[in-house]
Amino acid sequence: MNAGDPRETAQIWLHELLGRTPRQPGLFLTALTHRSATEENNERLEFLGDAVLGMLVAEELYRRFPEADEGDLSRLRSRLVSAGPLARIGAEIGIGNVLRLGSGELRTGGFRRESILADATEALIGAVYLDGSLDEARKLVLRLYQGMLNELQPDAELKDSKTRLQELLQGRGEALPGYVLDGAVGEPHAQTFSVRCVVQLAGDARPIESAGSGSSRRRAEQQAAAGVLDELAARWSA
Repeated sequence: MNAGDPRETAQIWLHELLGRTPRQPGLFLTALTHRSATEENNERLEFLGDAVLGMLVAEELYRRFPEADEGDLSRLRSRLVSAGPLARIGAEIGIGNVLRLGSGELRTGGFRRESILADATEALIGAVYLDGSLDEARKLVLRLYQGMLNELQPDAELKDSKTRLQELLQGRGEALPGYVLDGAVGEPHAQTFSVRCVVQLAGDARPIESAGSGSSRRRAEQQAAAGVLDELAARWSA
C-alpha cells in the first residue's frame, strides 16, 4: 500500500483507471479488500467478476474467431481468465499497491501473490459492472486484455487437438497416438460416442490415456486428444 491516506490513494488510482469518479466508493473499497483484512471483503465481488469476465471474454473470442468450435473457444477462454493472466493484469495496473491486506499478508508480501492479485482483479471487474454497466465492464476488460488478445495466433491456437498432438509427438520422436472407440449409445440420429486417446511414450511403462465423448466420433477423438495434450503440457513444462 502506498504511503498516505489509503482511501484517498485508492480513489486517485480508481479515477486514473476508470477515467471517472466511482459512484459507489464503498463498493470499490470492498473490491480492494482481502479476506485477511476484514470480514467484509472482496470474495463476493470476485465471484461476480469471474462470471462477468468469463462472459465478456467468451463474447470477444466468439467475435474474433468465427471458425472456432466450442472446444477451441473454451480452451482459449480458460487460458485467458486463469489466475496467471489475471495476476499479470493486476500487476500491470498496480492493483497490489491499493489492496487492503491483513498484517500477516502484508508481512509476507501478499500484494505480490498471484492468487491475491487475480482475485482482486476479478472483484474490480465485478465492482465496475455494478457501479457502472455491462458495457463499461466490457470496455475495461477489452482494454486490459488487448495485448493478450492480440497475441493469440488463430492458425496455431485453433489447429485441432489431434493435429497438434500428432505434431508434438512427431517433433519429439515419439510414437503417434492411437484412438480406441469404447462405445456409442443412443438412437442412430442422436448417438454419443466414447473414445480413448492412447499415447505410449518411450521409456514409460504405462501409456497416457484420456477419454472423450461427443456427438460424432471426430468430436470425441478431438476431446480425448485435448486431454492428452494437457497432460503432456503439464509433464513437459515441469
